[in-house]
Amino acid sequence: MTDGRHDLRFDHAGIATVDVDALAALYVDLFSCERAHEESLDGMFVCFLDLGGGYLELLEPRDGGTIARYLDEHGPGIHHLAVATDDIEAALERARARGVDPVEGPRPGAWGHEVAFLHPGSTGGVLFEFVEH
Repeated sequence: MTDGRHDLRFDHAGIATVDVDALAALYVDLFSCERAHEESLDGMFVCFLDLGGGYLELLEPRDGGTIARYLDEHGPGIHHLAVATDDIEAALERARARGVDPVEGPRPGAWGHEVAFLHPGSTGGVLFEFVEH
């Protein structure tokens, strides 16, 4: 805690795609980064690319689900922005106190981290994710 606030920092940008491997190959070459972590989770394949100060999280649907619906409605692109926190409950409490509605969470997410999403209707149209490492 600093001055009564919890420390927050950029963690990753989630990008919906129909082909993780092709997009990862492009980004690895374009940004000189590395694939840092991969897993199947919640009906999707997830690949994190390490940019040094944060990650790109590439999301490919495998069994329908939210990313498949997102791609159907919006096409490929940025799905969400994630902010790391040391205390996800305090981050959610702070959000609620400011009239920001959580979508869900906390719940288990990629890499074994706890995650919680904030409704884009209360955050200026952006789906934000809190991530507790």
